[in-house]
Amino acid sequence: MRTYDNPVIPGFHPDPSVCRVGDDYYLVCSSFEYFPGVPLFHSRDLVHWRQIGNVLDRPGQLDLPDDVPASAGIYAPTIRHHDGLFHVVTTSAGAGGTFLVTAERPEGPWSDPVWIDLPGIDPDLAWDEDGACWVAMAGVSVARIDPRTGRVLEGPLPMWSGTGLRDPEAPHLYRIGDWWYLLLAEGGTAVGHGVSVARARSPRGPWEPAPGNPLVSHRGTGLPIQCTGHGDLVQAADGTWWMVLLGTRPRGWFPEFHVLGRETFLVPVEWADGWPRTGPVQERHPAPAAWAPVEQPPVRDDFADPALAPHWISPRRRPEGCWSLTERPGRLTLTATGDSLDRPGHTFVGRRQQHHDCRAAASLEPGAARAGLSVRLDEAHHYDLEVSGGVAAVIARIGPLRQRVAEHPVPADPVTLAVEIRATRDPGKQHGPDTLVFSVGTGEGTVRLAELDGRYLSTEVAAGFTGRVIGMYVTEGRAAFDWFEYAPTTP
Repeated sequence: MRTYDNPVIPGFHPDPSVCRVGDDYYLVCSSFEYFPGVPLFHSRDLVHWRQIGNVLDRPGQLDLPDDVPASAGIYAPTIRHHDGLFHVVTTSAGAGGTFLVTAERPEGPWSDPVWIDLPGIDPDLAWDEDGACWVAMAGVSVARIDPRTGRVLEGPLPMWSGTGLRDPEAPHLYRIGDWWYLLLAEGGTAVGHGVSVARARSPRGPWEPAPGNPLVSHRGTGLPIQCTGHGDLVQAADGTWWMVLLGTRPRGWFPEFHVLGRETFLVPVEWADGWPRTGPVQERHPAPAAWAPVEQPPVRDDFADPALAPHWISPRRRPEGCWSLTERPGRLTLTATGDSLDRPGHTFVGRRQQHHDCRAAASLEPGAARAGLSVRLDEAHHYDLEVSGGVAAVIARIGPLRQRVAEHPVPADPVTLAVEIRATRDPGKQHGPDTLVFSVGTGEGTVRLAELDGRYLSTEVAAGFTGRVIGMYVTEGRAAFDWFEYAPTTP
């Protein structure tokens, strides 16, 4: 029997939502303070996913000013297909509220936002048999809207708000047979997370909770996957049912640390006595009937394409003047827009860390710039390998502290900046989840500069909802990067 490994989309890809159109599946995730926003994936089997774009890929759709803090921004999108159009509804927390965008093709172009005057986060979309459009919101409430204008036509009406645990959120409504089902996350998106379900004959209720709630939760267990919740159901082309949901893979000594962020997992669903049922989310499950592997992005990006690949992201914005693929063809040229990674407004282009054991490297032509390679969680938690004035230095920013921990002279020629991340295998007391090893390579060889404890780039230390992003930056002048590569390594 074929099996698949969880997570199906590793790294900082939380709050997944999925829809099926024929034999194709489309999935979106939260992106918080990063631009472009709402990564969009395609699959033919629910297991193998390829990012085909970002829903919010231009400033007119996503405006995140510098005062939007880390882990604010785009929360919990829902994707649905109805009447020939793809719909994505989401909330820009701290920067506008809830809005809806549409597209005829998932690759876009996606429309400008249609704003919806409803309080809360985690919006959902569903249509009833009369064609009316319903939006459910965390809290939990539901309202009937006009999706073309965003006007609220009825409500918001209170709904079932779970079994009494904290933070009832991530509502998803489904019309299945003669019933409406409400899938709901509760318990908070940490170790108390879970998914519960209720049903009613109408979106207006009254709601009957499932006798077996929670549908899924790993709270209080020693399972390697934790924080399971925020699920979305989908029926496969063969009639089977599945759920995508988020989870974490903590590592290290108590209380353990998750560094990749909340990731996207997949679990099979069965129906019994009119209710969905599922077991624990395992690291390996029997696979769906369809099996369609996809080609993943190459290990090395030589920046030879006319546009940046969709997995490249930047904090809050990426102004046209701060980056170029044409100024020096075959190189990514970055121009400083801020003088420090410790504050918003800097130039940074990165990608999510997706493996516990991995290596990232970049070829930098620094010139007279101050530039480098950074592993980032937010403005107050990042490790940088920086070149300036003929010196390569490792700098650690941990909360209020900023320390230059190592340095080494380098020539004016191109240098290779690298970080190798090694997961802790058998944690003893005081051991963090991993170690980050920074090195610099020149024509004279490679020098290892520093080894840093990875726990300080984790949510448990920094707080927030995101995960690590590894990327290139410039904080003074202009510098060119010839290539960037990222690959998992064998422990």
